Amino acid sequence: MFAGKNLLITGGTGTFGNAVLRSFLETNISEIRIFSRDEKKQDDMRKHFTHPKLRFYIGNVRDESSLRDAMQDVDFVFHAAALKQVPSCEFFPLEALRTNSLGTENVLSAAINAGVERVIVLSTDKAVYPINAMGISKAMMEKLAIAKSRVAGNDTVICCTRYGNVMASRGSVIPLFIKQLQEGIPLTITDPNMSRFMMTIEDAVELVIYAFQHGNPGEIFVQKAPACTIGILAAALKKLLKSDNPIEVIGTRHGEKLYETLLTREEMSVAEDLVGYYRVPADNRDLNYAVYFYEGRSEVSVKEDYNSHNTPQKNVDEMCELLQKLSCVQQAMCGKKVEV
Repeated sequence: MFAGKNLLITGGTGTFGNAVLRSFLETNISEIRIFSRDEKKQDDMRKHFTHPKLRFYIGNVRDESSLRDAMQDVDFVFHAAALKQVPSCEFFPLEALRTNSLGTENVLSAAINAGVERVIVLSTDKAVYPINAMGISKAMMEKLAIAKSRVAGNDTVICCTRYGNVMASRGSVIPLFIKQLQEGIPLTITDPNMSRFMMTIEDAVELVIYAFQHGNPGEIFVQKAPACTIGILAAALKKLLKSDNPIEVIGTRHGEKLYETLLTREEMSVAEDLVGYYRVPADNRDLNYAVYFYEGRSEVSVKEDYNSHNTPQKNVDEMCELLQKLSCVQQAMCGKKVEV
């Protein structure tokens, strides 16, 4: 499906971009373009992969003009560029809006103008019932993508994916816990009962590929995923690293939820169950439909949202098995220091 095609990844120097390169570079794809604003990370990636199919473009999704050259002759776009850190977005919400929302509008406009065939927009569970600026900006990003898909239609097919925590991604809690365990200091846990979806970066790439293969304009795709509590996660890491560090419960931080949600109950009432995935079809009605103003839908009232409390829960042994797939955990088990 990617044979002879050109792929552009915005924010391509991040965890997701690196995973795509590991999966795609040795296939029959014609070219992979990395678009980002960090020249140092691009240089590191260039030296690491040293591959003739790889091209680099310096730019910022906030500036549509910087996207134009990168989009020329591109067939597909994976839009991963974003501000992702909840605290940063809380203190600088307008910056989150400019990158996550308005930046996405720029990417989609540039893709449509360049005649790109398909765009997959990467979103997050924090966009569902958002309580922080990062989630709000991502929720608006989804609305913009769906609205844009109505305009682009099948000329440029625009779909969204949502996923939960990507284990061991940059700035996530697993490398932090490992560092604390290696330094012999207490594990700082917000709330032992706080739950999160658990996905590997390979799961995230699979979700994007699935949406790419099966998506119609304006649809949202979610991969079914297990979850565990932070208490279970900490216990599993302590077991794997044979550590008995004490636990220090610090309390819920600003902008955090007890659990995350991947699909609202309104979305669950229309979602198509695809065994390992959910597909939420686009709502292509206009403002003239009566349900928006005067009527209702009884089926919504009996549905439950899909969240990290009601999805299958991993126990300590199951989390140990899952964690051992991560390179940072493998390194730590061999006694190597892990960078956060």
